[in-house]
Amino acid sequence: MKLFPYGHATHPQWEMAAGLVLAQVRGQMSTPAYASSPTLALLYITDHFADQAQAILGHLSAELPEVTDWSGTVGIGVAANNAEYFDEPALVLMLCELPTDQYRVFSGVAPLGLGFEAHTALVHADANTHDLGELIEEMAGRTDSGYVFGGLSASRGQSMQFAVGGDGNIKGQGAASGVFKGGLSGVAFGEGIALMSRVTQGCLPLSKARKITAADHNVVTELDGEPALDLMLKELNVSLDAPEHALEAVRATLVGLVHPADQIAERRGVSRMGRFGSDVIVRHIIGLDPGRRGIAVSDRLEIGMQLSFCQRNVQAARTDLVRICAEIREELEPEEMPLAAVNALAASEAEAMPHPARGIAGAIYVSCSGRGGPHFGGPSAELQIIRRALGDVPLVGFFAAGEIARNHLYGYTGVLTVFTG
Repeated sequence: MKLFPYGHATHPQWEMAAGLVLAQVRGQMSTPAYASSPTLALLYITDHFADQAQAILGHLSAELPEVTDWSGTVGIGVAANNAEYFDEPALVLMLCELPTDQYRVFSGVAPLGLGFEAHTALVHADANTHDLGELIEEMAGRTDSGYVFGGLSASRGQSMQFAVGGDGNIKGQGAASGVFKGGLSGVAFGEGIALMSRVTQGCLPLSKARKITAADHNVVTELDGEPALDLMLKELNVSLDAPEHALEAVRATLVGLVHPADQIAERRGVSRMGRFGSDVIVRHIIGLDPGRRGIAVSDRLEIGMQLSFCQRNVQAARTDLVRICAEIREELEPEEMPLAAVNALAASEAEAMPHPARGIAGAIYVSCSGRGGPHFGGPSAELQIIRRALGDVPLVGFFAAGEIARNHLYGYTGVLTVFTG
């Protein structure tokens, strides 16, 4: 599989940003290492361009008539290889050359039909969609792998998604504009598309995982048979007798939850290394219930769930991001590599240029809007970590209002997915 052409740019005028991106992808398509006949485009824009979404899609699709299918959404920021754009007008684009019988674009207007067997799917979703968690779980259940990946649109204004299936594969698309609001959209991939996906956490557990033994909707009242509020105050070493100090500590604390169905031997919440596994879902503490000695969190709770108190942690986030990149590289690196490939990757320019020998045609990275450069120590720091750990590969993505992986909605995480040869 050849490298996927990609481009990224920022400019106050969307026409200029689009022109810069088009120049990049066309330049790459003229070189042997990059795909020259792409059919699927992944397009992400910052919310500065949300009102111009229709014009941007129309312009790019007219300039790239060979690309028949489009998918994407809006984010507080967008990501590209080694760069991120926050709080500025920007767009990123990646053109994928994939067998057209191995993927389908879907949306609320053109849902995924029964005639296509999906192995996994890239999912974009509106955060205001009713029963969103159930819809994500249902979507994952319609795939052979039970695994979907993606994120929630994030915008300080209009929230939207791109979904176009222009090659006639999608019934019901009709004259739809390709820019949608609400619900789910994305791309379903068949088993013939080789993908690898990992979740990286951004929080550090403060305590061991405890079992929820009593709960009422979103309020946990007992952990391991003890009053939940008393246990949390003990873990944080604070008291309600000093309410200002206690509330400050609680505001900096979150909870990591593990559903009973996910409590498997290989991944049991807090690992021996003192980090969260991919089965942990981080949620906010939204209130205290002194009368019932309970804690209210921003998710529905079930008896039998595991709960750990945690806090955002820069070093833990950096370490875990490097870990998932290393796992991907280790799985992709062949035991034997042709001499030409070894020489290509050892060349001085290898650090600055993607190369097919890495085994990655392209990558999608969806990160929490609460992460990004500032959380990692500087502008584009998060994407620089990926580049150093994974190598220089075509990459696009966005900073979301929530991240989707497996059959769950996450928070404060990053979801890295790569297309492999």
